[in-house]
Parts: sequence; C-alpha cells; structure tokens
Amino acid sequence: MLVAASEIFDLTIIGGGPVGLYGAYYAGLRQMRTKIIDSLDQLGGQLATLYPEKYIYDVAGFPRVVARDLVNNLIEQAQQYQPEVQLSQTVKTLNRDENSQCYAITTEAGLHLTRTVLICAGAGAFHPRRLAVPGAEQWEGRGIHYAVTNKQVFAGKRLIIIGGGDSALDWAMNLHGVASHITIIHRRNQFRAHEESVSKTMKMGIPILTFWELKSLSITDNTITGAVLYNNQTHEERTIHADVILPQLGFISSLGAIKDWPIHIQGHSIMVDQKMQTNLPGVFAAGDVAGFDGKLKLIATGFGEAATAVNFAKTLLDPKAKAFPGHSSELGPQTLTTIVPGKHATVE
Repeated sequence: MLVAASEIFDLTIIGGGPVGLYGAYYAGLRQMRTKIIDSLDQLGGQLATLYPEKYIYDVAGFPRVVARDLVNNLIEQAQQYQPEVQLSQTVKTLNRDENSQCYAITTEAGLHLTRTVLICAGAGAFHPRRLAVPGAEQWEGRGIHYAVTNKQVFAGKRLIIIGGGDSALDWAMNLHGVASHITIIHRRNQFRAHEESVSKTMKMGIPILTFWELKSLSITDNTITGAVLYNNQTHEERTIHADVILPQLGFISSLGAIKDWPIHIQGHSIMVDQKMQTNLPGVFAAGDVAGFDGKLKLIATGFGEAATAVNFAKTLLDPKAKAFPGHSSELGPQTLTTIVPGKHATVE
C-alpha cells in the first residue's frame, strides 16, 4: 500500500467520550497529529447522549459538575490542538501494513491510516436494559424514560426510579426538587451504588423500597397514573401513584467489530499491559474498555490511562522522546474545530 505521509495520522482514537477527548488533548500536547472516530453523532459518549444534565461528583477539581459542562470543557481542551474528528462512523476492520508501517482502519465512510491506535470505546455500542413488563415498550418516551436529557420532562411529576446502582441514586438526588415526589424501588436490599450516594438519598427523605419490583402499569385515559409493585420476599402487591418511570437497570453493550480484531479480549475488556498497550504493538486501550489486574472503571482513572497510553505511543513514534512529557504550564494559540458528522473543518 503506497500512501502519502500526509494521509497517515500519528494517533487515531476510537471513541470520543471523556477518556478519548482527554487522550486527544494529551496527544496534541505531545505534538501528535490526531484523529478521533466515533459512531455517535456528537462527542461526549454516554455523558452527552444519556446523562447531559446529570451531576458528576468524582472528577478531580470539581466538587460537582454537570455532565454537559464537563464534556464541553473536554472538547475545548482537546480542540486546542485541532484533532480531526469523524462522527457517525463505526469502525469495521483493523489491519497492519508493514510497508508503510501503519494501521489501516476501515469504517463505512472509508479508510483511516494511522501509526498508532488508542481504543477508548467505553463499553462499546450500548442500549439500556428494558423493562420486562407487558406493554412497556409502547410507553417509551411518553411515561417511561431510560435516559434523562431534559430534567423538565420530570418537573412536577410523581416519579418512580427503578434500580440500585449509581445512576438510580444519582438521578434521585438530581431530580429531587424537580419531580413532585420520587420513589426508588429495588429488587434487593444491597446496592451497587456508592455508600455515600445511598446515605445522601436517605437523608433527603426519598423513599427506597427494597425487594420490590414493577409488575404492571396503571393506565387511565391513555396516561400512566400508577404502578403495581410486587414484593419478591412476601409476594405482597401494592399500587402507588406515578406519572413517569425511570428504569436504571444498566446497559447491554457490545464491542461490535472490535471483538473480531486480533487483540486479546477477555469478556468485554481489551487486555493491556502497564503501558496500556495491547498485544498488538502500537495499539493501546484506555477507559472502561481496557482491562488489567486492579482495574477501576472510573472517569478519573480513565484520564490517567489515556495519558499513559498517549505518552508511550509517542515513544514508539519517536524513540528519542521520553514517556514523561514534563509539566504543562503554557499553551500556545488556541483554535476551535468545527465538527460535522463525517467531515472536518478548522476555523481560526
């Protein structure tokens, strides 16, 4: 494969979520020509598409920050170095061309050539686990919501949140004072959420009904007016008033075509070494998709993993470069990138 050097990027990042965006910033800091490819039509990953109004509490330097604001700041940070952004593109194949010493990534839109790769695909393509309740699908978007993109949808409503993870408890706290009343139901008395979240939710006086599950919906005049609950311990049933249901039951995810690439995958994780490199030289992974002993799936740790991957990718591109980049103290003139799905343009 004969290609012009100008067509080959130093680093291509697969995934434009928080970790991928921070990786793009760090690659710019190391003067690497960088491209981001994402299957969504906007940058920001799950934070942008599912939780734009949710508060994030565990990012260093922010006592709390709205997800949309965190994404916008990460985009601004990355765009200082003018990465090329390709949206609405799903990666298909990855092949190594020894003549040009680069990787060829294909998407439905074409070929992307790169010397190194950083996979920040999160959990991969995802969709929410849906309620196993008869007729629930017909109420999606008009009484049953799996994501919160606008808090005002819940304003003044009697809300039932289903689940015991961080998303369920976080949304209970975020929507407290927006919804007229909130009830959490959870099929167990153990929670996957952080202990502090459970404690704060209880201190707010938000009822948490453990061992209860949603059995059916109460409908009046073609509107959800209540929910029939079932206790899986006592087999008791009760009906409570509700206008809107917010199931937070997790997501079903898939790595898609990436699972067929010649990289070491265990479960849904791409296995990496201490440099965040996979079994393929020059192919790295960071964030939720990366797996190693002692892994913690947090945005905070993902940022560090992305920086580690980028800095060691730099040493592959330039053997004289040091992995440690030094401390950033001054930035040059900033430029902004205009992002169009499948296209790229830069304006000064």
